[in-house]
Amino acid sequence: MLRSFARLALPALLASCTWLASAAPAPADNGQLAGGFRNPAKAGWIFVHLQGTPRSMGYQHGYLLAPEIEDAKRAIELSLTHDVKHTWNDLRAAAKDIFWPGVPDEYRQELQGIVAGLHAHGSTLDLLDLVAMNANMEFAYYYGNLDRRAKANTLASIGEHCSAFVATGAYTKDGRIVIGHNNWSDYLTGSRWKVIFDVAPQSGRHFIMDGVPGLIHSADDFGINDAGILITETTIGGFHGFNEKGIPEFARARKAMQYAESIDDFARIMEQGNNGGYANTWLIGDRKNNEIARLEVAR
Repeated sequence: MLRSFARLALPALLASCTWLASAAPAPADNGQLAGGFRNPAKAGWIFVHLQGTPRSMGYQHGYLLAPEIEDAKRAIELSLTHDVKHTWNDLRAAAKDIFWPGVPDEYRQELQGIVAGLHAHGSTLDLLDLVAMNANMEFAYYYGNLDRRAKANTLASIGEHCSAFVATGAYTKDGRIVIGHNNWSDYLTGSRWKVIFDVAPQSGRHFIMDGVPGLIHSADDFGINDAGILITETTIGGFHGFNEKGIPEFARARKAMQYAESIDDFARIMEQGNNGGYANTWLIGDRKNNEIARLEVAR
C-alpha cells in the first residue's frame, strides 16, 4: 500500500508517519475513537487514520480535526459565497433540499458522525454546514442551472480547476503507471487541502487520499485504494447542466474511491445517478493490470 502511494509523489510524507495514536482523550463514555488517530503535522501535512463503521469514522474525523474543520468551514464559506453570489443560509437550504436527499445512507451516517465528533469537541457546526462544505464544488452547477431556467445571466461561466495526467507502458521509465495532479484552487481554500486521510472502512477497500478537513471525499480527487485503483481528475471547463434528483458528485466520488475494484467499477459508480455537479474528466489507473483510462462525466 505504501509503495503504491509513493508513486503518487508523497513518499516523504508517508515515510514520516509514525502511526501513533493522538494524545487527545476521547470522552469517557464514548468508544467511537477506538482505532482512529492523527499524527503531528509534518511538512505542512496532517496524517489522520479513520477506521470502523461509517458513524465511528465520522466521529473520529470530527473529533480529531475539530479546529481544522471550523477553519475550513470559514474559508469555504467566504470563497463560495463570493463565487456563487448567495449567502451561506442559501447554501444550507440547498444542501437540505437538493444535496442531502441524494446522499446514500452510508455517507449520511458518516456525516452525522462528523457532527457528533465536532459537538463532543465543543463545535457548534451542524449537519447542513457539513453537507454544504462537501458539496461546495457543485453549487456553481446548481445555481447556474437555475439561472438558465430563469433566462438570467448572473453567474459566470464555470472555469477549469485542475490539470492532471496518467501514463503507462512506453510513456514511463519502468513501464508502470505514473499519475499526477495539479490543483488550481484559490489560495484561501487550497491552503486547507493539507490532510492525508488513511481510511479503513468496515466495508469496501482501504484507501488513502488527500483532502480538506470535514470533507468525506478528496475533492482534490487524488488517491489510491488497496485494490490498486489510482484516481485523479481535471475539470471540464465551461460545462453547464444539473439534475436536482441525482446523487451528489461528492458522494459518488467517495463511493468510487472506496468500492472500485476495477476501471469498469469506477465508471459504473461515477455514472450511476450522475447529478452533473462538478463535471470532470477522470483519469484512472489499475495497478493490477497496468491499465489506464479516461472517463468524462458530465450531463
